[in-house]
Amino acid sequence: MPTLRWQPLTTLLLSVYGLGASIYLTITHFEPKALACVSNSQFNCEKVTQSPQSEIFGIPVAMLGLAFFVPMLVLCLPVAWRATQRWVHLVRLALSVTGVGMIIYLISAELFVIKAICLWCSSVHIATLALFIIIATASPIMLAPGYGEADAVPADSEQS
Repeated sequence: MPTLRWQPLTTLLLSVYGLGASIYLTITHFEPKALACVSNSQFNCEKVTQSPQSEIFGIPVAMLGLAFFVPMLVLCLPVAWRATQRWVHLVRLALSVTGVGMIIYLISAELFVIKAICLWCSSVHIATLALFIIIATASPIMLAPGYGEADAVPADSEQS
């Protein structure tokens, strides 16, 4: 078995968490009073989620989180981890790389532009980074030439 038993389950749970947090942050983007978070000089979720950086091309960043975690959830289902089609593993890896790129931008914006940190956002960043680490460490095996071919039944073989 190319993946460790915990990898599919862990990535699925991280994706479920990320999706739930993204839904919550999307709601609070439009209804800031619903936001439950510590507010002091370093941590201020409302300042972050209502900042100009909370939108990219008019799209709330939290909604981009939904656009990330919905397909990631599907790609992290155990059946997707067992897929023999190379493209499934490539898409999962590419999506996780995209997620890390996005969190680098968002953390930079929080630290250097907004000068406040959102704990909810940080939890999504941690989940995204953990997804990337797990997927990136498993991908070389799954993207290796011949992966899954041993399990495939040759087209010209007779089944008894």
